[in-house]
Parts: sequence; structure tokens; C-alpha cells
Amino acid sequence: MDRKTLSRRSFLAKSALFAPLTIVPRHVLGGVGHTPPSEKLNIAGVGIGGQGASDLRALASQNIVALCDVDWGKAKRTFEAYPQASRYRDYRVMLDKQKDIEAVVVATPDHTHAMISMEAIRHGKHVYTEKPLTHTVHEAQTLAAAARKAGVATQMGNQGQAGNGPRRLREAIWAGAIGPVREVHVWTDRPNRGLVDVYWPQGVGRPKERPAVPSDLDWDLFLGPAPKRPYHRAYHPFKWRGWWDFGTGALGDIGCHSLDPVFRALKLGYPTSVQAVSTLVNKETYPSGSVITYKFPARQDMPELTLTWYDGGLKPPRPDELDDGLRLGAGGTLFVGDKGKILNSRILSASRRKEFETPDPHIEASPGHHVEWINAAKGGTPAGSNFDWAGALTEVILMGNVALRLELREKLDRHALQWDAKARRFSNLPEANEFLHVPYREGWTL
Repeated sequence: MDRKTLSRRSFLAKSALFAPLTIVPRHVLGGVGHTPPSEKLNIAGVGIGGQGASDLRALASQNIVALCDVDWGKAKRTFEAYPQASRYRDYRVMLDKQKDIEAVVVATPDHTHAMISMEAIRHGKHVYTEKPLTHTVHEAQTLAAAARKAGVATQMGNQGQAGNGPRRLREAIWAGAIGPVREVHVWTDRPNRGLVDVYWPQGVGRPKERPAVPSDLDWDLFLGPAPKRPYHRAYHPFKWRGWWDFGTGALGDIGCHSLDPVFRALKLGYPTSVQAVSTLVNKETYPSGSVITYKFPARQDMPELTLTWYDGGLKPPRPDELDDGLRLGAGGTLFVGDKGKILNSRILSASRRKEFETPDPHIEASPGHHVEWINAAKGGTPAGSNFDWAGALTEVILMGNVALRLELREKLDRHALQWDAKARRFSNLPEANEFLHVPYREGWTL
């Protein structure tokens, strides 16, 4: 896997030790805003009512030539922002009909990421796909292989990977800031928004009401490859994240942001095992809280590692070295090394922080997450979260969701799932491999 960079948007942002230091190569000083019109990419957006609108704004220096969304009511503002762009509901019609499209941004719900991205690749388009790259482990494997074979420029939407903070983190860990790292703990409060509010529901059953489908929404196209079910606002907009059929839960939502810096700093590949515990889980939604533990083998000059993920407001024990009055926070990362710890960006203990000499920055700065993709599409180096990197990262993250499956709960109470990196399957529980992918509704294929 390509080992460039990545992170949550705010990861390490406030650190004095890892404060942003910009080292911009001369060839990118002009920025994308100075690209001659003749060299602008013709970009289409699919799923433009939410995060897709933000991605298009970041790419506005290029030509936005086509817009596609199953919900024209939610997409209205984006349509109005690009009045010259053609409008579609079905991405397949768009790709077949509009021949001037060179690149596609995919920002739909998770369950359609792979299908739309694959169709764009078949049409020879460069692809930017929001995180998580796919809905299943199998899709991540297949999509990365297809992009590699087609030779198109790709990028996953974990924007923080382009920041300087994660680069400073890697430099410090590689310089021995806390010695060999043997444990990492990563946590988020998602799906919670606070003590009494949530971003989206998890740990719940299907709603029983059957309201009318909004006139601007094509519900069948929203469902895509997912099993047919009646429309309800419990699914769309945005709340689809917590449902097995549509989303990847808190782990899929935040993991591609917060686990990526860990993978790059500690040179991680595939784990040897994964296991999970959680609150009550059902066949409809992810649990309201879970703890997922990955074991990684020794690699290069680094020892075996235990990586533990917490969501739903669950957290690791407070480190002894943390000063009284300081909080772990709603989300964060704790590296545990032989000589000390790093909580988010802060070296613990104080004595270790004082004695460590911060290395001079040496990892080249990014021109910007979206700019990386534009440059790659114009013949430059691969983007930092290209599908070779993002595909493997997504595979590992989504293995954790397999370990949460209700159908496997009884057996996983007695076994940790063992991963065969060569075969890219679980080796000790064949039943678990059935959840590396999901069946598609008739008429839909990858």
C-alpha cells in the first residue's frame, strides 16, 4: 500500500509540537486557481445535496459540467450554484449520455459508493469517492483492483490526510518520541451528538409508519442495490449511516479519518485478528456503542501492535500521565509507547515532552486534498488517499463491522476472527466470510 498520509480534519490541529509547518514545493505554488482554462477538468458530481456540495466547492476552479442526485429537492442549491451543468437523477444515464465528462465525484450513501465509482471507472473517468470508500470489504478489494487496472486517478474523501499535523506526528514517532509503540486507542462519540442527542439512530428497529415519498425523491434509485423497503425519514436524508443496508456505522464514518494517521505512522497493513464487543445489536442497525480490537504483526522496525476502537461515547482508561482537569475529549487518539504516550498531539509525560527534540520537518507538504486528485488526473503523482491506499484501509476498517454481526455473535463469543492476509479472507470461521459482501437487489451488479 502507498504510505503517504491522512487524518481527521482537526487531528493534531492545536498542537505546538505538531503545529502546521508548510513546506510547499515550487511546482505547486501557483495552485489550482491558476490552471489555464484549456487544462481544466470536466467534472461531474453524483450525490450533491450534502458532502458532495462541499467537494464541488473545493473543485470549483475546474469545469463542473454535470450534476446527479436522486433527491432534486435536497440538490436544489447545488443545481442553482452551477446553472451551466446538466442535471440527472440516474448516474448510469449521465455517464452513457454526456461524453465530455472526464472525472466524477461520488458522495452518495455508502451502499452505492462502489457501484457508482466502478461505473465511472468503466467509462474511463478519474474518480473521487467520499469515505468510507465502499460498503463492504469485497467492494473495497474489487474497486481498488479495477482502478489500478484502468490507470485512472483516484482519491478517497478523507480530507485531513493532506494536513501537516499528521506529517509531524509521523516524524515524531519515527524519531522515537515515545519509543516503540505497542498500543493505540482511538475513540469517537458518534453516533452521539451529546448526552441526549444523536447524529443518526443506531440500536433501533425499523419504523412502522409509511409516509408518502417526497415528490422530488426517486426512492427506488436511492435504494439502488439495497433490499426494497418503504421510504421513511429515518433513512433519508443523512440518517442512513446507522442502517446495515445503507451505511457503515460510526466505525465506517469516522474510522477513515481517525485511523488513517495511525496506519501511516505505524506502517500498518492487514491485521492478524479482529474481535468486538458491543451494546445490543440487531439485523437493522449497528449497535449504539462498541469496542473493536485489532491485532497487527511486527513489521519493519516496529513491534506487534494492539489497536482498539471505541464508539458511542465509550473511551479507554484515562492515562495516569494526563494532568488533572484535562479531558480525553469526545474523540481522540492515544499512542502508548515504551518511553511515553501521545494523546492526540501532546506527548505524555511532561518530562518526556521536555527531553524530546522535535525533528526538523521533512515530509513534503500536500498542495491540498482535492488538488492532489486534480494534479494526479493531469498526469501528476498519485493522490495521497488513492484507491490502492484507501481500498486496503477500508478493508481493515470494515472487518470490524463483520465482527459486530448479530448472526455471528454466538460463535464470536468463543473466537477472535483470524485474517489471512494472502487470501484476504477469515481463516478460522467460514461463516464470517459471508459478511465480507452483501447480496445486491435484482438488476444491480458491481
